[in-house]
Amino acid sequence: MVSPDIPQPPSNIPSVSRRQVLRGLAGVAGIATFPGLLAACGDDASESTAAGAASTEAGAASTAAASGSITFGSNYSDATPKAAMQAVVDAFTAASGITVAVNTVDHGTFQDQISSYLQGTPDDVFTWFAGYRMRFFAAQGLATDVSDVWATVGDNYSDAFRIASTGDDGKQYFIPIYNYPWVVIYRKSFFEAQGYEIPTTLAEFTALGDKMTSDGIVPLAFGDKDGWPAMGTFDILNMRTNGYDFHIGLMSGAETWTDPRVKAVYETWAGLLPHFQEGALGRTWQDAAQSMLSNEAGMYFLGTFAGEQATDPEIHDDLDFFPFPTLGTEFDAELAIDAPIDGFMLSKAPENIDGAKAFLEFLSTGEAQSIFLESSPNNVAAALDVDTSSYTPFQVKMAEIIGASGKIAQFLDRDTRPDFAGPNGMQGFIQEFLSDPEQDLDAHLATIQDFWDSLA
Repeated sequence: MVSPDIPQPPSNIPSVSRRQVLRGLAGVAGIATFPGLLAACGDDASESTAAGAASTEAGAASTAAASGSITFGSNYSDATPKAAMQAVVDAFTAASGITVAVNTVDHGTFQDQISSYLQGTPDDVFTWFAGYRMRFFAAQGLATDVSDVWATVGDNYSDAFRIASTGDDGKQYFIPIYNYPWVVIYRKSFFEAQGYEIPTTLAEFTALGDKMTSDGIVPLAFGDKDGWPAMGTFDILNMRTNGYDFHIGLMSGAETWTDPRVKAVYETWAGLLPHFQEGALGRTWQDAAQSMLSNEAGMYFLGTFAGEQATDPEIHDDLDFFPFPTLGTEFDAELAIDAPIDGFMLSKAPENIDGAKAFLEFLSTGEAQSIFLESSPNNVAAALDVDTSSYTPFQVKMAEIIGASGKIAQFLDRDTRPDFAGPNGMQGFIQEFLSDPEQDLDAHLATIQDFWDSLA
């Protein structure tokens, strides 16, 4: 992976022009990027726009040849993304005449039960994630090769997205729709009213937490009832402490959980927990987001999809965010973050494979992705031919932060094997730590390593 040189001004975001940031995004190989943003940046985007248009026309021709109905397993269970995805489905049906039966399952349940779902009688198309989690199921023969779809739509994506969609066998199994960064989200008006300044280092972050506490404010909203949100906190602390390469090695088993470097991550986390909202294991991420939106909590570390909870446009316009502060280690310059890519796959034996592939072709277009983002402007589209002129400052800043990040991870439960990441694995282990952060960490980490070894 290419690691660009990254200046470090106080905001933790390089002081470069918007055009430089967006151009840089398209050149970071192997990670989530936003080439579609280049379309709004001038004449040198014309070739990409033309390629996207050609891909859209080819997709439309292929779609016209398909017919009938398909089934679609969706994890877009929250109100905003559910409505956004339905709008995309409706547009596809209107354009193709193909009906789509959408089977929506709670996001966490969908993720936890994905293995049994795919081994049973899955839907034709299903929502999923790029990276290891995609490759894992492709290698098991639980997904259909869609390289022929990529032959049609590939010009509408950067090479980075192609890489993220490619299985271990060199074939493509995934169609991206968008991605988003995990950042510290806050309300601008609240920070201004309280006189709070954006922290860039751990010391400043801790000092801000102390100030918020003295002001009667919970520094960091936190909810981990579903098990997965706290994984993001582990990811960022591990990458800030030990670097991206160690983090990915830990996810793959090349590094061990009993390594003293992992213990250091937990010790840092334990020191920060007094600033986290209490009772996290009984609170959903949605409830935690509401704590931040209502100014009960000053900040919230989560993906920018947290903005879905700000249904009032004025409140959403009041949202801003910054990268998690650096920790004063040799890995600060990486500014590594989680920026997961979401998208779609075909199950192992779709009943209507032509209709399913036509749906994937439609989902690859700027038209489809723009429809989704119109209802859910908390992500940035993947397609080259997306019209970015309507992007909000919130979306543009997502691209800026990702463009400034030298290393991009997909998220703990997407970068490792699903049987390790699930409720019986890391979800449970992290919740156990959160319930008793003063426990014997060596014993705790040995239990995690033993569990990993049992899966080999």
